[in-house]
Amino acid sequence: MHTFERDGLVFDVTDSGPHETSGSDPEVVVLLHGFPQDRTAWKEVSDRLNAAGYRTLAPDQRGYSPGASPTAVSAYSMRALVADVAALINASGAQQVHLVGHDWGGAVAWAVATFLPERVATLTVLSTPHPTAMQWAMRHGGQWKNSWYMGAFQLPWLPERVLAGRLQERLFTPSGLPAEQARPYVERFATPESLRGPINWYRALAKSMLGIGSRKPGGTGATSSSSSSGGGMSQPVQVPTTYVWGRKDVALGEAAAKKTAEYVAGPYRFVELEVGHWLPERRPDEVADAILERIRG
Repeated sequence: MHTFERDGLVFDVTDSGPHETSGSDPEVVVLLHGFPQDRTAWKEVSDRLNAAGYRTLAPDQRGYSPGASPTAVSAYSMRALVADVAALINASGAQQVHLVGHDWGGAVAWAVATFLPERVATLTVLSTPHPTAMQWAMRHGGQWKNSWYMGAFQLPWLPERVLAGRLQERLFTPSGLPAEQARPYVERFATPESLRGPINWYRALAKSMLGIGSRKPGGTGATSSSSSSGGGMSQPVQVPTTYVWGRKDVALGEAAAKKTAEYVAGPYRFVELEVGHWLPERRPDEVADAILERIRG
């Protein structure tokens, strides 16, 4: 698989690893990148998972794939992002996948596991706390000091212009990603136009979290089991979950990280690493080990 489609949008995807093992299809691991990354963030992690016998699917998500970059902010609702993942799972031929997400990909992964648990065998989230833990930490844990930029990103057109051509010094260096690892992202997101889709995720954030709740994403039409605030995200995740957090993360603090355990009802493991935010690039061995340990139970 090189692409998959949903509602006229075409998403690029890297499909690697075995496609048949002893006459049967291998288990599938879906890897969701964050901001401002792309599917190449998972290269080293994917290599390790492939060597262990797992097929990996790493898409360029909405706003990152050239064929799936609508201009309207409303197109980046959490409902749409979750439905994109559901379409990828359907295209893979798998009934269930092992779902992994980092940063914004982690936020989507939490939502998929909450609203489409029947499609998720295991969940591994890197960096991003459970959304309700994040909301709690914004009010009680000082997270707002780390997340000030989310408010700045609500402005029209200006954030793209400020960041274009300056990602290295404004984002990657301060947060601990070396220039040699950041270079592909710096080159890819060098213009305001290339950053518009990724920043639209932030602009749609408030509406996304409030608007996902009453029906399941993914075209199933089924009614969600929760109508609580935050679009039902306060309901505990039932699938087996591992949350990996870097102690030196400048964007996502300890309060929300520790609070996340309260929002997982299934088997749960918290892995704390002495590193910053960019876990797939900086700690691929530990990330792959955490994924495999969760998959294998």
